[in-house]
Amino acid sequence: MFIDIHVHPAFFEPINTDTAREKMRHEVLNIHKNGTAPIEHIFNQMRCAKLDKLCLLPQDYTTSTGYAVVENEEISKLVSMAPDKFIGFAAVDPLAPNACEKLEYAFTHLHLKGLKLHPGRQHFYPADERLEPVYAICERYDKPIIFHAGLSWEPDTLTEYCRPTAFEAVAQKHPHLRICLAHFGWPWVRETAMLMVKYANVYADTGALYFDNAFEFFEQTFTKDIPATWIDRSLRHQVMFGSNNPRFEQIRMAQAIEKLGFRDSTLELIRGKNAIEFLGGLE
Repeated sequence: MFIDIHVHPAFFEPINTDTAREKMRHEVLNIHKNGTAPIEHIFNQMRCAKLDKLCLLPQDYTTSTGYAVVENEEISKLVSMAPDKFIGFAAVDPLAPNACEKLEYAFTHLHLKGLKLHPGRQHFYPADERLEPVYAICERYDKPIIFHAGLSWEPDTLTEYCRPTAFEAVAQKHPHLRICLAHFGWPWVRETAMLMVKYANVYADTGALYFDNAFEFFEQTFTKDIPATWIDRSLRHQVMFGSNNPRFEQIRMAQAIEKLGFRDSTLELIRGKNAIEFLGGLE
């Protein structure tokens, strides 16, 4: 089982029938050179990268931009089209007055598997007390959270909200809440590794926001900035494959991970077993 834990479906064709909404997504996400992708194209990409399932992540920036860029209902629609291939996450703006109501609905009626938050774009520190009701709902329903961590290329983002150490208080206060620091918290990958060693409920995905060349960037990040042995021996149960598609191509990142020299058993964990544990199963 090969799972991509970090995919943004903002430009999947079935949820882009409104040209004005598609234009908004290009502007808000600062992604401009791609068109919309038919579902069959998505499936072809998966086959090329040998992926079995994608975790689809929406974005809700209501208080900062006025938009839920991708709605939870749109994620639910995509999952219904390919339930054997798509795993749906929810998004809420945690500073919006209806955040808890919206999240409850996403878990109980839309049956979404977790929550995606972006502190840098939504402008909150992870340990902000205003987030506690949201965390409580995730704990009550045993749903994980994927946080954007580290660099973001989206407009109007503040990286200080996303530094890995900003998440420590959440991990410490909520030991049963599974959290993923997306993009391995790059450039602070050692801080991310530190938290993973200290807190068993902290995971990270490999969707580092690389530039130039995927393999060379991953080689620097996962064999030099972090010695490969750290992952292969100590962090192997907490690392998940993530591509951050469509900003990056899944096949390039999947191939790069395979070439880093990890043991086959470690690659098996990164490709899917850890994601299944993080998600609380696939049912």
